[in-house]
Amino acid sequence: MRRNILRDKSFKFAIRIVNLYKFLLKEENEFVLSKQILRSGTSIGAMIRESEYAQSQADFIHKLSIGIKEANETNYWLDLLYETKYIEQKLYQSINNDCIELLKLLIASIKTAKKNNE
Repeated sequence: MRRNILRDKSFKFAIRIVNLYKFLLKEENEFVLSKQILRSGTSIGAMIRESEYAQSQADFIHKLSIGIKEANETNYWLDLLYETKYIEQKLYQSINNDCIELLKLLIASIKTAKKNNE
């Protein structure tokens, strides 16, 4: 079976997000922003998994597009957590870089799917 880089990276990213959520709850006593980033950060991989069984090429593109929106939202929450001093710069840069990489992979996948659909 062929390795799916997008699937693997999004799952590893979701694990990082869950661990960030646990850190924010335990160490920072933060309950609102942590839920937001948990929801959006884990939704990226969920949409990628859903796209694997898309009913059509259009459905595949649609699900990956939702993944882009979730990644962009996650990027927003990361920026906010960093700027409000809930997470330090090293953690922010590391997880934010992973988020941006997922965004780029999703965009490239959609472009390829659209090109193949022509």
